[in-house]
Formats: sequence, C-alpha cells, structure tokens
Amino acid sequence: MKETNEPSSIEVGPTSAGQLLTNDDQVLARLGKKPVLKRNFGFVSMLGFSCTVMITWEGVLLLFSSNFSNGGYAGSVYAYLIVWLGTLAIFATMGELASIYSQGPNFWRPVPLGFHACSSVMSKILELPNRSVLQNPSCLSERWTTVIGWQAAVASGGFLAGSLVTGLIGLNHPQYAAKPWQILLLFYAFILFSVFINTVISRALPKIEGLMLIIHVLGFFGILIPLIYMAPHTSAHDVFTVFLNKGGFATQGLSTLVGMLGPVFCFLGADSAVHMSEEIHNATVIVPQAMIFSIALNGILGFGMLIATLFCLGDVDTVLAAPYAFMAIFQQAVQSNGGATAMAAIVTILTICALISFVASASRMTWSFARDRGLPFWKYLSKVDRGTSIPLISIGLTTAISCLLALIILGSSVAFNDVLSLTVSSLFISYLIGNGLLLYRRVTGSIDPYDPNSEALTNVANTERLSWGRWKIQEPFGTIVNAFGCAFMLVILFFSFWPTVVDPNAQFMNFSSLMMGSVVIFSVLYYLVWARKVYTGPVIELF
Repeated sequence: MKETNEPSSIEVGPTSAGQLLTNDDQVLARLGKKPVLKRNFGFVSMLGFSCTVMITWEGVLLLFSSNFSNGGYAGSVYAYLIVWLGTLAIFATMGELASIYSQGPNFWRPVPLGFHACSSVMSKILELPNRSVLQNPSCLSERWTTVIGWQAAVASGGFLAGSLVTGLIGLNHPQYAAKPWQILLLFYAFILFSVFINTVISRALPKIEGLMLIIHVLGFFGILIPLIYMAPHTSAHDVFTVFLNKGGFATQGLSTLVGMLGPVFCFLGADSAVHMSEEIHNATVIVPQAMIFSIALNGILGFGMLIATLFCLGDVDTVLAAPYAFMAIFQQAVQSNGGATAMAAIVTILTICALISFVASASRMTWSFARDRGLPFWKYLSKVDRGTSIPLISIGLTTAISCLLALIILGSSVAFNDVLSLTVSSLFISYLIGNGLLLYRRVTGSIDPYDPNSEALTNVANTERLSWGRWKIQEPFGTIVNAFGCAFMLVILFFSFWPTVVDPNAQFMNFSSLMMGSVVIFSVLYYLVWARKVYTGPVIELF
C-alpha cells in the first residue's frame, strides 16, 4: 500500500502478508482510504447520536410558532406528515445510491464523506466523461454546500440552546427581556462545552450518546404525560380542519408551504451517522440501521408530540405572543412556573446534547472533505491528533465558523431564521444532486440489474458499467419514491428562501439566498484559482 497524499498526521505502513485488516478496515481500504480514526461507536450509541442530531419531537416544540403561524392546526399536521414521508423517500433512495457506490457485490457501504462523495459513479449517472470540465467544479460546489449546511446546523443549535436559557429566565421573571449579546455569550458557552466533550473526553462520547438516547425517550414521556393530563383540550375538528395564515400570504396553501420549513428542520441530520462511519464498529450494518431507526423513531415521537401540543394548545394569542410558544403552552397546561420550567428544561438539555452531536458530525464532514483536498489549508485540516485519534483542527474550524455565524444575532433577533434556512437549503441541495442524478439514469433504463455472481468490475473509475447494488426498491415503487423525493426537495428548496411574512422589512427579510449564492460563487472561484491544481475528487490514499 502506498500513500498518494498527506491526509493525516497518522501514518499507516505497508500491510504484510500476516497483517489482517478488520472487515471495517477492508471496506475502507476498498474505498482507497486509510483507517485513522478509532471505532468506538456501536448501534445503541449511534442510534442515540442520530436521534439527538435530529431532535424531532424537541424541534416540534422549539419551532412550533413558525409552523403554526403559517399553517395553523391542520397545516401543522399535514405539513409534518408530508415532510416525514419526504424524508423517508430521500433516504430510501440514498440507500440505493450508496448500494450502487460499491466496488463489489457484497457490501452495502457508507462512504466516509456520507452520500455526498462525488466520484466517477456520479459522472456515469450524468454520462459525463471522467475528466469533464464540469465535473470537478460542480462536485466541489456540491460538497461545499454540504459542509456549510452542517456548519450552519451547529450555529442553529447553539442559537437555540442560548435563547432557550433566556426563555427559561423569562418564564420565571416576566419583566426580563433578553439582550442579543446575552444570547451570544450563552451561545459561545455552549459551543465551548460541546468542544470540551468532543475533545477532552472524546472517548466517553459513545457512552454519552447512549445516555442521550435514554433522556430523549424518557424526556418525551416526561413532557407528554403531564401535558395531556393537565391541559384543557381543543376539539378534534379544530385540530384537523382549522388553518392559519399569520404571514398574510395570498392563499392558505402558500402560507402552509412557507411554514413547512419548521418540520423540515426537525428531520434534518438523518445522514449524520454516515459522517461518523469511520468511528463505528460494523459500520456497513449499523449505519443504515441507525439511520432508518432514527427516522422511524423520531418521526413517531415527533408526530405524537405535535398532536398532543395541538390538542393542549390553550389560548392561541397568548401562545403566539410568547418568546417561546411551547413554554407558554406548558405554563397554561400545568398552571405552575416550576412545573413549566422543569418541562422546558428537558427540552433545553436535549438541545445542548444535540449541539454536541452537531459539532462531532460537522467536524468529521469538514475533515473528510479536507482529506480529499477540497478545502483551503487541507494539509492541516485533514490531520488527526495522534493521542486522541480525532480531527482537532477540523473541530477548531467548525467552532470558529459557528462563532462567526453567531455574530448575526447582534444584528437581528430573528436572524436565526436565516441560519435555519441556510441549513435546510445547503443540505437539501446536496441531497437533491444525488437523488436527481439517480432518477435520470433510472428513467432512462441505463442501470444494469444486480448480479451477485458477476465478476465484471462495475461502478468504479474507468469502467463503462453501472449496475444496481444489493439495496434496491422494486419497480415501479423505486421510481415513484425517487421522483417524490426529488419533487419534495425542489419545493422545500424553493420555499426555504422565502421570508415568513408578506412585504418584509430588512429585519424580517430572509438573506439565506445571498449566503447560499456566496458559498457557491466562492467555491467555484476557489476551484478556478487554486483547487483545480490539487482537487480531482475523492483521493485514493491506498493502492
């Protein structure tokens, strides 16, 4: 084995005839990558990781007012169900794509970068030559949007955690009005805490994630039971038929589509386990299991919390006027500041837990992209610390970017909506590219059936063949699911750039389109000026 670049400070020497690789390392080696991270995660810890990244039922509460203001009772229910189905469609198709992206018939293999690795397989899906003038810059832009999406997710989590603490103070001291700089300082405190977990005690992270899973499930019932038991109930007629259009849009349907961004954010991060795949035992099995289980489990818990919250809403005007709608709902339900504070504290703790996972996933995403020479200063960002076997420099960059994004808070108290929109748009662009290219090849019938007995080399560089892997949804359902997922992503992408009200002023304007465009333009310019000399797609470190 020979190293073709300098992706890490950890060196892997030649493999002798007597030196055995684990199955996980064999899978990684077939991708041309060296095993440099320690595998500490199992199924339970990774399920906890995925569930806490998504924080679906917690997100239903955190973003309740944004969805309810543009959608109302019924709009919230139907938007949630559509988003849940859309998410399942996206990742069912991503499973097919990951199965195709294998160098042999016996592996369902998640790649280190996730589903966003731009390889010769992607070129074949578009039927572009392997060295097309469009391949590398478009690939680079796509991977930049993915990295930025995860960086924005870290900033979103930090903002939520900081503002939740001020919300708890306001719940007990109504005269208190949080200042933007106070939220900013809390943001920095929680980011530093997350970095501490991910660096100083990183070896304990799998156990912490397992504990988070327990809190995630028990916390759900800890809130649901007193809420249902003590709150006055709205009629089922209102919950399933009454809509709301607080944004002043021309039609109720348009208003509901704008409000759909809330539940979309609640399901983001289902692919987080993939970015941690090099730290998971038996990753080829555990990663897809954790991903599907987390979507199913969080979807069920989230829907249950949404229905319970809508039935126990109480006075609508009071709820929507509160800084955090769910805290007002708790207070009206239990008629006690102490009880409402305890319930809201559960959500706050789990949001901080999510931030820990955000930092881990975003830093691994950054490290993986740097390892393929796609980022400036890739030689440093791709290094792995010898003592801890974690990418410390990438964690530092993730922290720095999040802290810079947090400065937006000082300019506008509603700037979180822009960061949230940037998170959604960035990640959905990366998802759409993979799903869209696969749909193109699917409808043209240019993918060969899966043949476990075939010895032909398929789905790798310098071959003309593209064939299905072991995971494939039977037709015509596969095409239907693929097309539905693409249509869903196009709709969400379009509305992710919309403001939440008609005729917004500068404060309520959605500037995520400006930020997204800047990322794409910078990535293309970076490629033309510098990266074209070093970036050729995923780097093969071994041969």
